Amino acid sequence: MAGSTRVGVLALQGDVREHAALLAGLGADVVLVRRPQELAAVDGLVIPGGESSVIDKLSRIFGMREPIRAAITAGLPVYGTCAGLILLADTVLDGIDGQQSFGGMDIAVRRNAFGRQTESFETEIAVPVLGDPPVHATFIRAPIVERVGADVDVLASLADGTVVAVQQGNLLGTSFHPEVDGETRFHARFLESVRERVAG
Repeated sequence: MAGSTRVGVLALQGDVREHAALLAGLGADVVLVRRPQELAAVDGLVIPGGESSVIDKLSRIFGMREPIRAAITAGLPVYGTCAGLILLADTVLDGIDGQQSFGGMDIAVRRNAFGRQTESFETEIAVPVLGDPPVHATFIRAPIVERVGADVDVLASLADGTVVAVQQGNLLGTSFHPEVDGETRFHARFLESVRERVAG
């Protein structure tokens, strides 16, 4: 549709289709991004959940790592879920040998923080910036944020204080998977930042 927001979903590995469908449902023009020229054509990028070390490796194979880092530095709005959050972190505390992130967000994350025996769980989380009702959050071998820099806003924590949603400028990250539950408010918040940047 005319005037729609053109956003990309990094389509190297992970739950790409779920994000693409949710964004399209919010009225965005969605591009699956695998190559630098596709990245250059979008106004925002979603990095989906999956396996962070695999996405990292494929990003280098496809020549995407440096273009993504440059786009983040230049202010491209990016939303990362689960593995995507890991890839946005400046510091990965327990990465596999040689694992790199794109960085940009002044946080330290731990990858499989909840342990393999609790592969996944669901809970309700209050997210004040999104208002009511609480977010139904699904965690699948999820990371947590162990350190938060001065410029990072904590958007949500678990009952024990564990940080699971953060924002720094145009970068947004969640440990959980809103796209799995049909929760649209994080994606809508991301799209709002894309529209503001395009308009500005």
